[in-house]
Amino acid sequence: MSKVLIVKNLRAGYRGQEVIKDISFSVEKGEKVVIMGPSGSGKSTLLKCLVRLIEPWGGTIIIDGTNVMNHNVDIRKIRMKTGFVFQSYNLFPHMTVLRNITLPLRVVKKYSNKKAEEIAMSVLKIVGMEEYANRYPLQLSGGQQQRVSIARALAMEPVILFLDEPTSALDPELREEVLQTLRKIARRGKSMLVVTHELDFAEDVADHIILVDQGIIIEEGPPNEILYNPKNERTKRFLKSIMRRMKNSNS
Repeated sequence: MSKVLIVKNLRAGYRGQEVIKDISFSVEKGEKVVIMGPSGSGKSTLLKCLVRLIEPWGGTIIIDGTNVMNHNVDIRKIRMKTGFVFQSYNLFPHMTVLRNITLPLRVVKKYSNKKAEEIAMSVLKIVGMEEYANRYPLQLSGGQQQRVSIARALAMEPVILFLDEPTSALDPELREEVLQTLRKIARRGKSMLVVTHELDFAEDVADHIILVDQGIIIEEGPPNEILYNPKNERTKRFLKSIMRRMKNSNS
């Protein structure tokens, strides 16, 4: 398998405070990698560094064979190769669902209206939102809006999807519909790097789990090993806190 993402010795931070400390990992084509860890551990910062939404301090990032850290590289072209899904849906409220998806296809990829609409409807079908194409974001639930943002990311035909806690802002019922959508996309063979606290999703979908704490990787491995036989004490404490929170939310 070929690697779609290679990260070596990545460092980053804010106002002189180091947040990401010498992190290295890779994602193979078609692989699903889940990043987990306590709040404030640097997970979202790590994800944003990969497309230089936050400028790294140092290290190497290679996406689909291109060195992202090369300052001569056109970062817009790199971002075109990736699909980024945020916690907040980032949809244009004054545009219909269809236009939210066709706009970047027309502006960035220079597709005709007809081709952009064909692609938009095909990805809306994947996420189960084709019947809402002519609605506006504020007419949709949070889960539906997130599914549209996932469709918009897919429409750009990325080599890898980056998802930053895509269910964190949703209540349990809406969260599950988004997770089911992500499971469906995972089965289609899309490379994915997902920051999440969803243990069931990680177990079902991930090929590899990375545990990050205080800006470093403290443990990584296959889901069965990490979730059921962790070796690091901090990993054990983190998983216990997540399970306790899940139990309390369900009671």
